[in-house]
Amino acid sequence: MAIPTLDPTAPDFTRRSLNLADPRLGAKALAASDEFFAPKERMLDPQAAVFIPGKYDEHGKWMDGWETRRKRTTGQDWCVVKLARRGTIEGVDIDTSHFTGNYPPAASIEACTAPSETPPDDAQWQLIVPPTALQGNQHHYIAVQQAQAFTHIRLTLFPDGGVARLRVYGRPSLDESNAAAANGESIDFAAAINGAYVVATNNQHFGLASNMLMPGRGVNMGDGWETRRRREPGNDWAIVALAQPGVIRKIEVDTAFFKGNYPDRCSLQAAYVKGGTDESLITQSMFWPELLSPQSLRMDAQHFYEREIAALGAITHVRFNIFPDGGVSRLRLFGELA
Repeated sequence: MAIPTLDPTAPDFTRRSLNLADPRLGAKALAASDEFFAPKERMLDPQAAVFIPGKYDEHGKWMDGWETRRKRTTGQDWCVVKLARRGTIEGVDIDTSHFTGNYPPAASIEACTAPSETPPDDAQWQLIVPPTALQGNQHHYIAVQQAQAFTHIRLTLFPDGGVARLRVYGRPSLDESNAAAANGESIDFAAAINGAYVVATNNQHFGLASNMLMPGRGVNMGDGWETRRRREPGNDWAIVALAQPGVIRKIEVDTAFFKGNYPDRCSLQAAYVKGGTDESLITQSMFWPELLSPQSLRMDAQHFYEREIAALGAITHVRFNIFPDGGVSRLRLFGELA
């Protein structure tokens, strides 16, 4: 199992915001001017880029990303991506990992809002990342100052080259969730696609805590939150900021694929938080009241709770405790808007 790596130099928006260009959430690479050496879809892969020495295909060296041929004419290469959901963009990461002599000298990003799958020819593109110099084999974190919500982005390379990964960090529009609430439907307040995010966790050695907020059931044991084996007293935990303030009516804890390493028990604490910082919540959360008292878990199973939920009213954050350690695939918190 690959151990996830977290870039300690990454800015705050990479943790607090959702990657709107994640194909697991529905993002798509729609079109590109050229993809001779490596396909555009590979640039959106949620896994970190890898380099495989000696691997070649019919076009040349296999590269983990999107790579165009060497341009012998005027112009630039480009790729249009449909975001997973319309949302505001807070920052991007143009990652050139493993591209050394074949990375673009510069790149820019435009964005637009379109009602269709593919933006029309007269779409109003706005420049959100001006042409920016790039370096080989590194992340390029760029903050975006734009209040408008967008559905599509267009990455332009000057003039050609390869990009390993493109991340577009932002906040999903709440229109769909609010529409669901207006129709009396239950909302998953812990869903990343609705805007929930992991504030902090004490350990995520084998699997990122943010995986618990992804849609669908996990595809394997690596698609979940898994901590190392605890060799000291205590328990592991993760704090989740809900998509919106809500009243929780149903909870799901899914241990799919975790068999010899699922937690023995779990519990949830919760609170309605006003002000403060993410760092201050770590200490505060230890004293939050219980939303769900400790419950025994089973291997590779979905666990549903309704009658066990305490009547705490509206909440904005939860602390998910597992005892003493282990792996959880998904966490769902269903309810209605406060």
